[in-house]
Amino acid sequence: MERDVEAVVLRNGGKVLGKVRHPLSTQDFSSFLLQAQASKAKIVGLANAGADVTNSIKQGAEFGIVKGGQNFAGLLVFITDVHALGLEKAQGLIFTETFYWDMNEQTRAFAKRFAERNRGIHPTMIHAGAYAGTLHYLKAVEALKSD
Repeated sequence: MERDVEAVVLRNGGKVLGKVRHPLSTQDFSSFLLQAQASKAKIVGLANAGADVTNSIKQGAEFGIVKGGQNFAGLLVFITDVHALGLEKAQGLIFTETFYWDMNEQTRAFAKRFAERNRGIHPTMIHAGAYAGTLHYLKAVEALKSD
């Protein structure tokens, strides 16, 4: 992921001002975040996920990284992570999703059906991807009259 993002940044005229890696399930991101802050990079890319990415963002907020003019770009962030972080801590976060439940009428209809069966929780890109993959598999099985 790091290599691919660096290639995209460079291809689009950007610069990579530094890289640092942390162990999985790190609790204290301060040394990594302070390095990123000191770099003065416009965008701090976070190539981590789950608790590591949310903890990075929370601790980055404590250091005032976004308030200081930098932004985080989460490379594997889910809308549920943004909700868990809350509006204040998620300020300035840039992230991509392959599916957003409120994008258009079709996604809203799917999300409504999904939420009705899942305690009001809207689908993430993982849910939508699993649904789409399963649906197309079942359509192929039906078309082939085979499993």
